[in-house]
Amino acid sequence: MRAVMMWTLNDLPAYGMASRWSTAGVIRCSVCMDDTRAFHFQHGRKACYFNCHRQFLPKHHPYRRNKKTFTKNRVENKVARLRLTGDQFLDRIVNISLGVEIP
Repeated sequence: MRAVMMWTLNDLPAYGMASRWSTAGVIRCSVCMDDTRAFHFQHGRKACYFNCHRQFLPKHHPYRRNKKTFTKNRVENKVARLRLTGDQFLDRIVNISLGVEIP
């Protein structure tokens, strides 16, 4: 049931409530987790995920080498991290202290 529930949720806030994973702020992606390139602008409060998407393209995709269309003079060499299995994800979040007792 746990695996079925995790992958049938299409709504990010609902996914966050079901998995107890924060879907707000810089570390909102449950795939990237703490290995994200999100940042805050100098005078802004919202997280920006600009130019994080090229790491998910195949290694020899032409957009990875494109220096003009995306961030200026930058080639993407980073490889996206592998998705965790349901058990691996549960192992990572089960020991997170939430400050409240969960039955």
